[in-house]
Amino acid sequence: MSSTFTDPPPAGVAAACPAGPHMMDPDLLADPFGGYGRLREQGPVVRGRFVDGTPVWFVTRYDDVRAVLRDPRFVNTPSHVPGAQGADPREGMMELLNVPEHLRIYLLGSLLDSDPPDHPRLRRLVTRAFTARRILDLRPAIEQIADGLLDELPHRAERDGTVDLLEHYAYPLSITVICRLVGIPAVDLERWREWGGDLVSMRPERLQHSFPVMIDYCHQLIEQRRAALKDDLLSELIRAQDDDGGRLSDTETVTMVLAGHETSTHLIGNGTAALLTHPDQLARVRANPALLPRAVHELMRWCGSVQVARLRYAVEDLEIAGTRVARGDAVQPVLVSANFDPRHYTDPDRLHLMRQPDGQAENHVGFGHGIHYCLGATLARQEGEVALARLLARYPDLALADGDPERERAHLPGSWRLNALRLRLGS
Repeated sequence: MSSTFTDPPPAGVAAACPAGPHMMDPDLLADPFGGYGRLREQGPVVRGRFVDGTPVWFVTRYDDVRAVLRDPRFVNTPSHVPGAQGADPREGMMELLNVPEHLRIYLLGSLLDSDPPDHPRLRRLVTRAFTARRILDLRPAIEQIADGLLDELPHRAERDGTVDLLEHYAYPLSITVICRLVGIPAVDLERWREWGGDLVSMRPERLQHSFPVMIDYCHQLIEQRRAALKDDLLSELIRAQDDDGGRLSDTETVTMVLAGHETSTHLIGNGTAALLTHPDQLARVRANPALLPRAVHELMRWCGSVQVARLRYAVEDLEIAGTRVARGDAVQPVLVSANFDPRHYTDPDRLHLMRQPDGQAENHVGFGHGIHYCLGATLARQEGEVALARLLARYPDLALADGDPERERAHLPGSWRLNALRLRLGS
């Protein structure tokens, strides 16, 4: 690691440092578990820099991360801070991804980025359409989609006998489920699979073409649905209205359609890689598939793809774990360091599929916490359970192609995902 992550300095010095760790540090990108873990042991709040170099406070420990995520004194949009001035640090990520300025609202204006009073309005409207019953009723369809993709896997193998699970199973499963849920016409499914793969990849050269086309398609589909409503999520989003008659705007509706498949895609990819590199845990879940709901929770803790929450901004002067934070300061809750905090977990570095208490609320922050808790968490967990159960049952001799999936790890700030996961299906 770089000198940023050496032995802790005297008390108070790390937090006061104006430079500190940078999210784009190559060592931190390569090993976020170790890097953010060292920050956690330096202190609960450490001064550092966001992707564009602007100062942030990294909040690193489990209890403090949860406290920030549910604290109404923080907002997600910097312009909502009284007297706010200066650039929006989130624009740095948009620059990194080469997202055109007129399209950034679709990534920065989502439910996750909104604040009260808009956030309760949006969440209420979306919740009325995106019901738990609608999600649970999707399970037979998810199983059918998974089985169809698994049937095709042998035909997707390269000449050396390997197959990329992300490209031919995780990506298409997640995007097909979203298409089924939203109501994308079957004739457009292949196009959406291609666009969805580009969106999930977060590679600028792929986003540059697909993202604008995807947005235009969504607007056209909204116009078609408004003229002839159906029994699908898009129609329900159009129908939904609050007690005052307010509805979702077209832009808000598009952001809802575009969200949802990324977390489940990388849960399947990271989760499969984790199981195949931990044969004792793989054997346990093979012997008892009923453990999968608990296993998915542990996989979200241990190798979830979202490693930091959205930036929060203090609307007043306050303290976090004894550190003074000024009004307008950016705060970065670090989910990965919270999920490995030894103050909350016993032996946190160990993958232990029985860690999650059976039948109890999740004990990790992989899906966030507070009012911005992931609206699609139930769907992502269900997809993960079905995808892993069907995959392991269909291919009992499944194995990594080269034994080291980390060679295909994408080094993106705040994210933990694979570019590819090459496997041998076995007999």
